Amino acid sequence: MSIDEITEYVESLGGVLTLRPEPGDGTPEIAWGDRFFYYAPDGVLPPGQPFTTIVTKDYPDEPSAGLGDGVFRVNIDAGRRGQEPVDDPALRDVVQAHPAYGHLGWVSVVQPGERTSGELRKLLRDAHAAAKHRWERRRT
Repeated sequence: MSIDEITEYVESLGGVLTLRPEPGDGTPEIAWGDRFFYYAPDGVLPPGQPFTTIVTKDYPDEPSAGLGDGVFRVNIDAGRRGQEPVDDPALRDVVQAHPAYGHLGWVSVVQPGERTSGELRKLLRDAHAAAKHRWERRRT
């Protein structure tokens, strides 16, 4: 799956606000080229973290996943606590705990492909549904 295919799928779930940091928009350079997905049907950035991100480079203070040069990682708030630590954050097309935020229930997939596409879509749907539920709960 490509970054654009994943973005299209997430946005098709409805009510998604996608942030795409780029030069000149005031965002930190480290975020340029990445994508951040929020449930925000009113178009207003909600408080808190996105429910999914796509990162195109390794971030400082995180174990290297060999990102860059076309290699990317999808990160998903899976709502599970205490994920097992990652042995190899550079494994490709494998759903595993996020290398830095797995203990908070985040999972990730580096370079998703055929092996993980079905599970990835389910995780994205579930994360979207949970974000929608949080957004609706804040509105009442």
